[in-house]
Amino acid sequence: MRNLLVIIALFLPIIGLTSSVDSLKYVDAATLPVIGKGFDDTQTRYERLPASLEKITRPPVWGLSKNPSGLAIRFRTNSPLIAAKWEVTKDVFMNHFTMTGIKGLDLYCLKNGKWQFVNSARPKEKSTTAVIIKNMPGEEMEYMLYLPLYDGLKSLEIGVTMDSEINPPMVNSPQTGSPVVFYGTSITQGGCASRAGMSYPNILSRMLDREIINLGFSGNGRLDLEIAEAMASIPASCFVIDCLPNVDVALMNKNYSRFLEIIREKKPETPIILVENIFYPHMHFDQKVFEAIQEENATLKRIFQERKKDGDKNIYYVKADKLIGDDNEATVDGVHLTDMGFLRIAENLYPAIRKRIR
Repeated sequence: MRNLLVIIALFLPIIGLTSSVDSLKYVDAATLPVIGKGFDDTQTRYERLPASLEKITRPPVWGLSKNPSGLAIRFRTNSPLIAAKWEVTKDVFMNHFTMTGIKGLDLYCLKNGKWQFVNSARPKEKSTTAVIIKNMPGEEMEYMLYLPLYDGLKSLEIGVTMDSEINPPMVNSPQTGSPVVFYGTSITQGGCASRAGMSYPNILSRMLDREIINLGFSGNGRLDLEIAEAMASIPASCFVIDCLPNVDVALMNKNYSRFLEIIREKKPETPIILVENIFYPHMHFDQKVFEAIQEENATLKRIFQERKKDGDKNIYYVKADKLIGDDNEATVDGVHLTDMGFLRIAENLYPAIRKRIR
């Protein structure tokens, strides 16, 4: 009898959790506003490039655009419990990147005018049902649910208690309508944040209280000119170009100036911020990497100075020396950032962006 009671006690939390998940009502997130999309004409709701680019842009860029990095669902609810059901498209796994960052969900709540982290929804397999938070007082509050950084999203439902309401937000935060547009690499896309809310563009969205558009493409921020054309169609308040980890000097000389010109043809006055390549910790040992980064950053500075000389008054420059600190502790693998690294780069980019957005 004693052993039976022990077994029952061990399983009671699991039974209670299962009952909570099964007894909820679920709302398709497609009925709620999504922020962070630069284009309405995507093939499915949770992706980042217009359908018209499928046959134009390179296949790796197109495939990565299916990852909804930077997208978030906005809603309000009085439910004391919030859950989610979601299915990813590929069930991606990496050996240096947490599952919560790759394909998890990240819930924030607006409290006292600031976005506060609530909890993450941890993925278990391709399809997951999980309680994110429970035992709340049941007051109506505003929420933001960040979508996965590195896997596609096939479907998403948000669960609340049966007697609760879930509705579109009443507060426009992060403010929509004139987003900050980021173009770049795996780091811009969010590698390797421990959870979706900790990519540096998402951190900056909360700091600035401004919608962001994330056009980071892992290994493929290679100055594709059709991406510049797409970016130029977005009513941006500012463009941040952070692509040097994916290019070399030859490609920069070939495409970087033209990439800027394409944006300027449609957005002649919108601020553009150029960001140097961060200083990788291993560059202090690998002399080839050291020389490559120094040469790329020098090339970027020359391109910037040429634009200024030609009369571009709204182009700005951020040096790399302080972007992720100087203690060499901000990366997972010598390149991709930890949450500390992402927070540092966000804090260092914040003043440059804050001064320029309208």
